[in-house]
Amino acid sequence: MNEKLMFGVREIDVFWRKALSVTKCILVFFALSACTSPDIYYNKNFNPPVYFGTHVVQSGETLYKIAWRYGRDYKELASANNIKSPYTVFVGQKIDLEVSASAIQSASNSASSSPSGSSNVTKRKRKPESRYKSTKNKNLNNSNNITWAWPHVGLILAKYSVNSRSRDINKGIDIGGAVGDDVNAAASGEVVYAGNGLLGYGNLIIINHSDRFLSAYGHNQTMLVKEGEPVRRGQRIATMGTKGQKPMLHFEIRKDGQPVNPEKYLPKR
Repeated sequence: MNEKLMFGVREIDVFWRKALSVTKCILVFFALSACTSPDIYYNKNFNPPVYFGTHVVQSGETLYKIAWRYGRDYKELASANNIKSPYTVFVGQKIDLEVSASAIQSASNSASSSPSGSSNVTKRKRKPESRYKSTKNKNLNNSNNITWAWPHVGLILAKYSVNSRSRDINKGIDIGGAVGDDVNAAASGEVVYAGNGLLGYGNLIIINHSDRFLSAYGHNQTMLVKEGEPVRRGQRIATMGTKGQKPMLHFEIRKDGQPVNPEKYLPKR
C-alpha cells in the first residue's frame, strides 16, 4: 500500500472515531433529557437556595410562595426587603434575593424572640381529634410547642432523603392512599399559599404554623381552603390526587425555610 493510500485510510479512521464520539455525546444528552422530570425540583443539588438576583412579583404570588420557590426563609426575604408583617407584596414589586449577614441575623433574632408564634397566624382553640393521633415532641428545640398530627393515615411510599450522593432525594415524605382521600392539616395555623404555580408539587397548600415552621401538602386533587384562612390541626383541607398515575400526598415540614424530616416531628404510629 503506497503512502498516499495509507494516509487516506488514517484520515478516514480518525473521521469515523470523531463521528462516533459526537454520536455518543448526542445519545447521552437525549437520554438525560428523557429522564428529567418534575422530581428534579425535590433535589437540592438541582434546586439549591438562591442568594443572587431579583424576583419580580407576579399576580397571585405571596412572599411565602416566592421564598418556597427559591428555597429560602420568608423572614430573611422580608428583612432584606424591608417588608413588615403581614408580609404583603405587590404585583411588579422587585424582591432582592441577595441577603446580607445582618439580615439573616435579624431574621434569626426575630424567630428566637417570638416563641408564641407568628403574629399573622390567627389563633384558635384546638379541638381534640380522635381519629388523628398527635403529640408534642419535647425533644425538639425551638418547636414553638407545635402539636403535630399525620396529614393522612396511609403507608409511606417514599421517606425523607437529602443525601446528595443518592438519586432518591426527597424533601419530605410521600404518603399513599386513594384518590379523593382526606388530606388534613398537620398542625393549626394559617394557609399562606394554595395554588399550582410551583413546579413539581401539583396543587399545593402551604400552612404557616409559627415564625419558624411551615408545612406543605402537594399533589392534591381538590383544595378546600383558601389563602389567609385559619385552620386547625386535623381539619380536612384537601383531597388526595396523583403524582403521575400513583395516588399520593407529598408532605413537607420546613424549619427556617429549610426542609426537615417530617417523621422526627410527627407522632409514632
